[in-house]
Amino acid sequence: MGWKSYQKLIHQWRILRGDNVMIIRGKDKGETGIVKRVVRSQNRVIVEGKNLVKKHIKQGQGHEGGIFTVEAPLHVSNVQLVDPVTGKPTKVGIRYLDDGSKVRVSRGIGASGSIIPRPEILKTRTTPRPTVGNYQILFHKLEYMLPDAYSFCISNVAKAACFFFSFFFFL
Repeated sequence: MGWKSYQKLIHQWRILRGDNVMIIRGKDKGETGIVKRVVRSQNRVIVEGKNLVKKHIKQGQGHEGGIFTVEAPLHVSNVQLVDPVTGKPTKVGIRYLDDGSKVRVSRGIGASGSIIPRPEILKTRTTPRPTVGNYQILFHKLEYMLPDAYSFCISNVAKAACFFFSFFFFL
């Protein structure tokens, strides 16, 4: 691998997973696609079906080798969100509505100024939340270990607070 200069990381991302973007530079210039993944540590995004490259994979245990076509990441400066009204690439601004909620709006020359909705895919989690039953088992074990510290705890939420209190108290 060659030497790469330091890049400043973007702190406030305007492009999210599931957004409809247009590629403005590169071999797929002018094509639109959906953001499949956001790599924040490298300021890059992966767009579904775009920026395809051939990758040579060596054969190993459990998988075959060969030449595969994969989606390579694009730098975030090479893509722009598509305006939902005009269908053209646009810059993104942030506005606050009357009820105090923060929304993304299209801005720039020729932009409609309309609200860009958050993608529906963000409402589903990629990793499931742990179930409540596991927490209850954890609290029962802690009650067995430290019964005096838990005598005044009533609900599971209170038990969580008591756990942290008793943990620091006994240290």
